[in-house]
Amino acid sequence: MNRSDFLKTSALASATLITDPIQVRAFITRQPAQKYRTALVGAGWWGNNILRCALQAGESKLVALCDVDTRQLQKTSDEAAKLTSDKPKLYRDYREMINTEKPEIVIVATPDHWHPLIAIAAMKAGAHVYVEKPISHTINEGKAMVKTARDTGRTCQVGMHRRVSPHNVSGMEFLKSGKAGKIGMARAFVYYAGGAGQPTPDTEAPKEMDWDMWCGPAPLRAFNPTMHPRGWRNYLNYANGVLGDWGIHWMDQILFWTDEKHPRKVYSTGGRPIKNDTTDAPDHQVATYEFEGFTALWEQRTFAGNMAEKTHPQQAVGVYFYGTEGTFHMGWLDGWTFYPSDPKKQVIHQDAQLDKPDDQNIALLWRNFLDSIKAKKNPVADIEIGHRSTNMALLGMLSMKLGRSVEWDGKQIPNDPEANKLLSRAYRGEWQYPT
Repeated sequence: MNRSDFLKTSALASATLITDPIQVRAFITRQPAQKYRTALVGAGWWGNNILRCALQAGESKLVALCDVDTRQLQKTSDEAAKLTSDKPKLYRDYREMINTEKPEIVIVATPDHWHPLIAIAAMKAGAHVYVEKPISHTINEGKAMVKTARDTGRTCQVGMHRRVSPHNVSGMEFLKSGKAGKIGMARAFVYYAGGAGQPTPDTEAPKEMDWDMWCGPAPLRAFNPTMHPRGWRNYLNYANGVLGDWGIHWMDQILFWTDEKHPRKVYSTGGRPIKNDTTDAPDHQVATYEFEGFTALWEQRTFAGNMAEKTHPQQAVGVYFYGTEGTFHMGWLDGWTFYPSDPKKQVIHQDAQLDKPDDQNIALLWRNFLDSIKAKKNPVADIEIGHRSTNMALLGMLSMKLGRSVEWDGKQIPNDPEANKLLSRAYRGEWQYPT
């Protein structure tokens, strides 16, 4: 009997154990995997990275793309056509798209200030949501997102792919095993090179773009070429600077390691002594997070790049965990490295395992998202986990704005009405702040 005949006979023998003829036919003729009606809101660079992984996973039927800039819509549509024969409809308003297409999965990859309203609307309409980090621009928006996910029973994954990246996971296992000893301090950092820059005049918004809708619930300001499509992260009405962008990943690594859910006290300071461009985010910032069992620090700078501080030839990023047995660095392109306190012991290192072309592990996070939807369980980067990590950054920004420290009980700032007012902000026009 050749191998082909053997496999057929084995399959039929297994099928005879099933008495229902319909089940037998289903066993012999395997059905293709279910495909979820999937839509993308935010068709920029990062939205394309997520969409590519979603389509390559083979369990999505792309029904819609949504963006306020028709140039980005067309570009993303053209890119998607290389990966799928689906013909997604193009929309400029996410509300119309959700109501018309009724997607089962919505990817939210817009600028930060839009994450809450779109994710909440999608979940209330019955869709599962993959939302980029940070989940919100203010803390109370994040609370509303968590509540919506729980009330609707929808799966909501946050784009914190370092929760599944192989070297991040193995590094956490190393730390939690106690091999670095007792950790008393963690220092997260991102150092960029750069200079003062120069102001860029405001202009009319491109004709292909609905600028009023882009601003949405946030304050409406004149269009500036440095804001779109990627520079908005350094405008504080729409994002929260480097801490709100890069900082989320590294704050999340600290929370990934510890059993504590949140810091009890936060103090941050920073400013713009160097930057002289049109942005308004700090060009440097330092934040201290006081936990019960350790202290965490954040340091960020967008000037004075140098080789001495680089953890990799291309970057200086990550978290140092300082323990009684040595110092552990969790990085990105450079993987992780443990430097023992005992000079007689060898340095331990693990290289990063990253997917191309973006050097991230979005595909692994998307797979976990799909598996969690099917199992009806919380994903590895569940919305509540994303909320806590986002809060770390937002509390740092809040403290810097106040110019003083704030206490935090996980839900509010006790006995501090002035600080609690900054947990929310007024929405513009027709838009209603979520509760």
